[in-house]
Amino acid sequence: MRDFFEKNIVCPHCGYHTRVEIDASAGGQDYYEDCMACCNAIHLVVTRNELSEEVELCIDADDEQIF
Repeated sequence: MRDFFEKNIVCPHCGYHTRVEIDASAGGQDYYEDCMACCNAIHLVVTRNELSEEVELCIDADDEQIF
């Protein structure tokens, strides 16, 4: 399985298409990257399934407020 790859994503804030580099060698990850167009934070969650050898990437705006 490939541990390092690039993926095209769409910013959930402004719709800008950008390319992110994913390193799945460390297993599941949860991190933020800033959009190059609108500078808002994009929440990325990488999940690696060891049985099926698939990597799933979930993207959201993470702008919900919890009170």
